[in-house]
Amino acid sequence: MRGVDLHGALTVLPGGATGLPLPLREGRIGPAPRRGAARIDLGGATIVPGLVNAHDHLHVNAIPPLARGEPFASSYEWIEAFKLHFGDPAVAAALAVSKRVRLYHGALKNLLAGTTCVAHHDPWDTDFGAPDFPVSVLRDQGWSYALGWPGYGPDPRQSFSETPCGHPWIIHLAEGTDAASRAELARLEALECLASNTVLVHGVGLSAHDIERVIARGAAVVWCPSSNRALLGATLDPQRLLAAGRLALGTDSRLSGARDLLEEMRGILADGVLDPMQLLELATTAAARILRLSDRGALLPGHRADLLVVADDRGTGAGALAGTRRSELRAVVRDGMPCITDPDLGDWFGLAGVDAVPVTLDGRPKLLASWLADPEVLALEPGLALVEEMRQPACATGSG
Repeated sequence: MRGVDLHGALTVLPGGATGLPLPLREGRIGPAPRRGAARIDLGGATIVPGLVNAHDHLHVNAIPPLARGEPFASSYEWIEAFKLHFGDPAVAAALAVSKRVRLYHGALKNLLAGTTCVAHHDPWDTDFGAPDFPVSVLRDQGWSYALGWPGYGPDPRQSFSETPCGHPWIIHLAEGTDAASRAELARLEALECLASNTVLVHGVGLSAHDIERVIARGAAVVWCPSSNRALLGATLDPQRLLAAGRLALGTDSRLSGARDLLEEMRGILADGVLDPMQLLELATTAAARILRLSDRGALLPGHRADLLVVADDRGTGAGALAGTRRSELRAVVRDGMPCITDPDLGDWFGLAGVDAVPVTLDGRPKLLASWLADPEVLALEPGLALVEEMRQPACATGSG
């Protein structure tokens, strides 16, 4: 694919925004526009970086959740209750779908809502490296599942000791309101697993003193408020970790959390906890820094060309994404390639040499890259449907 320059849009950058054209070159953000590059006019839209979901379990997004009742004291209590849920015919049917299809579905769910990179908190799967996998998946991180669930995932102390300090080490921690959950940070410290590359997921049971210890060690927390409230009836106060730059945002999967990262962000905005700029940073620059992703989270020269195009009627700057739903995104682009767009941006697929198929997303017409249109995967995603028309052929139009 030859270079493409995006014109007529406001590009959100760290610390500000620019109306200059945004050059895309071989899957990266280019240093400058150039003569002969194809031109795409975005008509007053706003461009923001592709989102980073700092915590998801990709393979369980189509499994029906437990009916909500009284809050659980901890995730361990929820896990015990969920074991009985396996007898539900709907759960059995969902688990009968191949793991490959379920992984692709979890990735597509993220991509449709503007997430281009995901931290999957389970074993690495070879499908993640496939050219047609919908999102990039964090790799080379160390991980353990949780202190209180031995037998699944690596041993915490061994995994931590084997993780280079330049890579994140991730673990569920303090996912509860009971005494055992509140004591988990001390247990982690006793194992000598709290350091500058430690990333704690949830942290609901962390006290104010615990949070200061996390910050002092240079560690970080991934906040999943929808999941926390659904399972535990509570979530952590993000303000101190946010101010210290030690907070990222995750969804935890639809089994317990929000439909996608955009829905998670809308809920936080509705609660008035964070402003739009703080929220955008959590899902882009902060997540990239905490997960040691040196070429993601910002639309800077040399970074991966992962981006979202947001309609001009959604506002400008960081506020453009505030309250946005996935169907309202004008385009989602990964590695410089359009993945899903509004129909009037269909020429972009031609410039990329990619076939597209017409779909509806939550009732709105879209074009979806054909390599994403696996019928088995699409069948798992509510609100997404193929339109029975011919595929749009690749064509070399729109150059300038």
